[in-house]
Amino acid sequence: MSVRLLYLTLMRVFGWLVLLGRGQASKDVEIMVLRHEVAVLKRQVVRPKPDWADRAVLAAWPASYRRCCELIAWSAQTRCRPGIVV
Repeated sequence: MSVRLLYLTLMRVFGWLVLLGRGQASKDVEIMVLRHEVAVLKRQVVRPKPDWADRAVLAAWPASYRRCCELIAWSAQTRCRPGIVV
């Protein structure tokens, strides 16, 4: 864990040192390239098509959600009746 933290810290520091050594023109070019990449990726976004596994999970979710809500309501009713000390 500590080795990974040390590694990530050193990588971040070296990245900052590289940025300090760059000129303004190279920073501007990098920003233009990144903006172009974002524009290309925005054009490629399509609506995801769920497969059978996604549909099965989405179909099972409301029933299990309703069951959880009923259990929570039942436990709240049994605990909060007068005369019962929890």
